[in-house]
Amino acid sequence: MTHGGTAPGAQDEPGGLRAALTGLTTRGRSFLAAGIAAVVCAYVLGQADLLRVGLLLAVLPLVCAAVLHRTRYRVAGSRRLTPERVPAGSEARVHLLMDNVSRLPTGLLMLQDRVPYVLGPRPRFVLDRVEPGGRREVSYRVRSDLRGRYPLGPLQLRLADPFGMCELTRSFSAQDTLTVVPRVDPLPPIRLTGEARGYGDGRQRSLALAGEDDVIPRGYRHGDDLRRVHWRSTARYGELMVRREEQPQRARCTVLLDARRTAFRGTGPDSAFEWAVAGAASTLAHMLERGFSVRLLTDTGTSVPGEGADGFAGASPESADAAGLMMDTLAVIDHSDGTGLSRAYDVLRGGNEGLLVAFFGGLDEEQAAVAAKMSRRSGRAIAFLLDSEAWEREPADVPAPLDRAEDRLRLLRESGWTALAVPRGVPLAELWREADRQRSGAGTLSGAEGRS
Repeated sequence: MTHGGTAPGAQDEPGGLRAALTGLTTRGRSFLAAGIAAVVCAYVLGQADLLRVGLLLAVLPLVCAAVLHRTRYRVAGSRRLTPERVPAGSEARVHLLMDNVSRLPTGLLMLQDRVPYVLGPRPRFVLDRVEPGGRREVSYRVRSDLRGRYPLGPLQLRLADPFGMCELTRSFSAQDTLTVVPRVDPLPPIRLTGEARGYGDGRQRSLALAGEDDVIPRGYRHGDDLRRVHWRSTARYGELMVRREEQPQRARCTVLLDARRTAFRGTGPDSAFEWAVAGAASTLAHMLERGFSVRLLTDTGTSVPGEGADGFAGASPESADAAGLMMDTLAVIDHSDGTGLSRAYDVLRGGNEGLLVAFFGGLDEEQAAVAAKMSRRSGRAIAFLLDSEAWEREPADVPAPLDRAEDRLRLLRESGWTALAVPRGVPLAELWREADRQRSGAGTLSGAEGRS
């Protein structure tokens, strides 16, 4: 994306020469003060030579300010981000383009772009001279370990005279936004859906509609197989009618993110909540790569990309936009003020959700019961349970009793969930494999918990 604007010459700025005098540098103010002092002394002492020196010292910064104020060249600036959306911990490059659109060469130009502190130091560049119609390009890198949306700009241009007596600042109006999305970790391919509820290898069977106006059966179209002609309907309607055929439809996956403030403790990139957000982003990206139609659901009942016909995205050419929308949502998501999971459950019980992958924080007895009921509408349900108390505890500390967490896991597993506790420091890819082993009864998480 490129945004830009034009920085006009000083004569177009309001305030006249008074605005130019406010741009005097320390050197210019010192010359002006010394000149005035010399003129006063020359008048008191009657020294003509001292008067000439004082006038020279006082007039020089004023002349520089007037000349800089009446500079008539115009400079256009633009900014380009590559890329505009970057994972946390990765770098993006910002390109600044400056075009001299006037007929006069510029003098010394100093560029300064405004960036948030979290992205790094404020970049500054010096351009010596730009010929009429010339262009200069400079770039700098930005990086953030914290997800979010960060404004860049506006770009500031400083004009300076050759003697360094005066500097004027002009600002462009355009701004850009850098989106830092959660870190996405690659996940191993595993068999995600079971066959007990008719999902097979993650594929459902549905009728292949050629359009919204199709009925059973539909009219013959050029290229249809004559073996699909429905003769009874043909005789009834007086034209060739064909049967619809079945074809595979993309399986669905809902990623549920528990963002309740009461469910998580701690802040920062190493907190349990940030792990859950990154886990949700990794799961969404992985499922889209595998051809699933996906959606993001929060504890407040908010569904992304939306509440359309089915609320899912991934089975249309606009899937890339939907994936970007979900990542943008995760980039700025924060703790919710809700205290329960009932709103999310109301959304889930509305229909068959296919695969359900949930990232839960701390669950009390009531919310664990609500979460247990969520698996009834799913072909398969996988839950990652983050115990904030255990997560924030240092490894050297005495471990707390795990009875409460084990009770929650047992309840979820008995209700049909493939439930795993998330120890601190264990990557999602390892837990992803463990979920497959737990589904097939080949392993437990005891090894991972022992390493935590």
